[in-house]
Amino acid sequence: MNTAFSLPSLLELGKVAVLMGGASSEREVSLMSGRGVLDALRSRGVDAHAFDPSAQALSELKTGQYARAFIALHGRYGEDGTIQGALELMGIPYTGSGVMASSVALDKLMTKRIWSAAGLPTPEWVQVRSAAETEAAFARLGAPMIVKPSREGSTLGLSKVKQLADCASAYAQAAHMDELVLCERCVIGDEVTQPILGSGTSAQVLPLIRVVAPEGNYDYHNKYFGNDTQYLIPCGLDAAEEAAIGDLVLRAYQCLGARGWGRIDVMIDEQSRQPYLLELNTSPGMTSHSLVPMSAAHAGLAYPDLCLWLLGQARLDYPSA
Repeated sequence: MNTAFSLPSLLELGKVAVLMGGASSEREVSLMSGRGVLDALRSRGVDAHAFDPSAQALSELKTGQYARAFIALHGRYGEDGTIQGALELMGIPYTGSGVMASSVALDKLMTKRIWSAAGLPTPEWVQVRSAAETEAAFARLGAPMIVKPSREGSTLGLSKVKQLADCASAYAQAAHMDELVLCERCVIGDEVTQPILGSGTSAQVLPLIRVVAPEGNYDYHNKYFGNDTQYLIPCGLDAAEEAAIGDLVLRAYQCLGARGWGRIDVMIDEQSRQPYLLELNTSPGMTSHSLVPMSAAHAGLAYPDLCLWLLGQARLDYPSA
């Protein structure tokens, strides 16, 4: 185990709910993450129990006398501040970011507005409300262009548009998932992702991972079910470039007020080598294909210890006096 991360004692953890499943479009992935976390915590002696908010009333968290919650939910209703707000009202400390940071980070449009206002690099974008506006965005941003729903994860509803004729279908696919649709300049180059552990100025990055997907298509299948995607650790970048990306990622994480843990996706322009921030995941996947446990393992933090450490970081935005 990495000695930089001290683990909590079982006595201070109490009865733990592992929140998994939920009602979002990422339910299937959440169940995989949750089962992994549940098994890991139990292997370390934690009194952990599965809890699916779509099948159980949230009030059962209070009546069941749960002392902490490990949030293994992904997407809406689990990663967007809603479940965090409910846990705040019940006074049950939870893993990951608080209400506001969770809500902002799931909304890609709001995230990009804040990062841009702070002078942090993110690909040029346009919010669109119709197929016609998507075509206008294509004329402005050029090919290829990414079209995606603002408040979905796991590349759900995302299209890479290479010709004007595809704009209407791309918009329809994204708008089916979310009324807020985002067009973004597609950065061609290396795709990397970096996990962060901790909060505020004590936050630190884990090793950078370079993602090499088949034909550059890191979609839902290649993320969670396929075996053809390569995850390179060490990432193979120049040490100075890797360090600069780590500094940028930390600034972006702190800028949104995130805490506990997260993972930021970055694209590096193949010509200028300028890194561009894509999004912050405040409740990253914990499946067998997931990137945070992969990076943590490379740093010497085994999956069960990672889960235990994260649980020890459970907090409230407004703890009682």
